[in-house]
Amino acid sequence: MATEQYYATGRRKESVARVWLRPGKGEIIVNRRDLESYFPRETLKMILKQPLDVSEQHGKWDVLVNVAGGGLAGQAGAIRQGLTRALVLANGALRTNLKKAGFLTRDARKVERKKYGRPGARKRFQFSKR
Repeated sequence: MATEQYYATGRRKESVARVWLRPGKGEIIVNRRDLESYFPRETLKMILKQPLDVSEQHGKWDVLVNVAGGGLAGQAGAIRQGLTRALVLANGALRTNLKKAGFLTRDARKVERKKYGRPGARKRFQFSKR
């Protein structure tokens, strides 16, 4: 039984999400758990559902996600990018709306490294004039 399936990878900060898209009823499963139990905050659920909202594909696809690294916010962003890429593979006509919404662009921001002689990346030790 070979059903059609689309795979894409999304990244954000330290998180990497592997996303599989299959025709279905709209189930979203993240690391073998349902969406509600994996992401406790509504904002995170909203972030990763945005590509489905913009492309009006709710209830048409089952989404299976394997995500690792980073925190929950980074993981949600990585899933959003992976889901967007998979939707574009499934239907190229959706690309313009998803690109306009900014979901195909990789957010390249990372944590800046700590510099020597300082307590953090940019913070300085307290200056004393006398």
